Amino acid sequence: MAVFHHYNQHHHHHHHPSADLRRLFHRLTIASSLSILCFSLVYLLTGCCESELTENSEIKSPVREFLASGSGWPHERNGTGAGEGAPGSGHPGLEGNSSGKEWTATRRLPQALIIGVKKGGTRALLEFLRLHPDIRALGSEPHFFDRHYARGLDWYRSMMPKALDGQIVMEKTPRYFVTVETPARVHAMSRDVKLIVVVRDPVTRAISDYTQIISKTPDIPSFESLAFKNRTTGQIDSLWSPLWIGLYAQHMERWLAWFPRTQIHLVSGERLISDPAGELGKVQDFLGLQRIVTDKHFYFNKTKGFPCLKKPEGSSKPHCLGKTKGRTHASIDPDVMQKLREFYKPHNQRFYQMAGQNFGWQ
Repeated sequence: MAVFHHYNQHHHHHHHPSADLRRLFHRLTIASSLSILCFSLVYLLTGCCESELTENSEIKSPVREFLASGSGWPHERNGTGAGEGAPGSGHPGLEGNSSGKEWTATRRLPQALIIGVKKGGTRALLEFLRLHPDIRALGSEPHFFDRHYARGLDWYRSMMPKALDGQIVMEKTPRYFVTVETPARVHAMSRDVKLIVVVRDPVTRAISDYTQIISKTPDIPSFESLAFKNRTTGQIDSLWSPLWIGLYAQHMERWLAWFPRTQIHLVSGERLISDPAGELGKVQDFLGLQRIVTDKHFYFNKTKGFPCLKKPEGSSKPHCLGKTKGRTHASIDPDVMQKLREFYKPHNQRFYQMAGQNFGWQ
């Protein structure tokens, strides 16, 4: 200070008091600015502002505008800036998300199963459902409850695709619907599982089934010879697999012994072709999902005779089901068809009553 005083005595002695005051004021300003800055930082770090931010979250934007406009002291802007940098403190919801739990995909047992029926349209239904962002479906048929049950639930879980919280994991194995031990086994895994059955006119389903069998074993006997125990008496062999699968009431009864009707959703295989979006809407409702898959996802392919997807998941090209779908059916004697319709009629009526809906099969 002495040197400084000495210097001022030599140079412009009359300026000394104001220069001295100015410097003093400057130092005081810096000191107070720093102390206020420190205080506001401590205040923010101790989290005192948390409750205020929560209670006055609607005040945040006016405060931000006020600061952005440049009014107020610089230290104020810095202090509040730090507070704004952590808006999560005012929103417990956001903080919950950042815990990371919701964003880790895990393998879980399925919450929904497409259990039947073979040749009913289960592959089409699964492919259509996979367009939904909240559905994670296994592509292949795992056959766990009918063939591989001895491998255990851990093996079954390991087969499932990874899914986030809130996504529905599902698989399809049409054989489940007709295998005797399956309902009890599914119930042992989960009593809340949602079950989907695609049903189709049992006569056309049987012919479709037979058509598939021919494609794999061409030297098989004719449909007629397999469908009848005795052609002259017209006695039908209802234990022949293509015919037995179509006894829906019988199979449904077994499932209803273990699950309430509200947990089983029936899809019309015919309507899945004529109005895919309508049937998909009902399935999405049943699964408790938003109706995201709608008619804008489909176009009708006249050659194949059923709907195709405009843009399936992960692709920009349209997609129809594979060559094995929509095969031309083997031609069957109309007399045999009539006999089969008569055979199925009482079974269908019983099924309509159980289902609480008439599927309109002839």
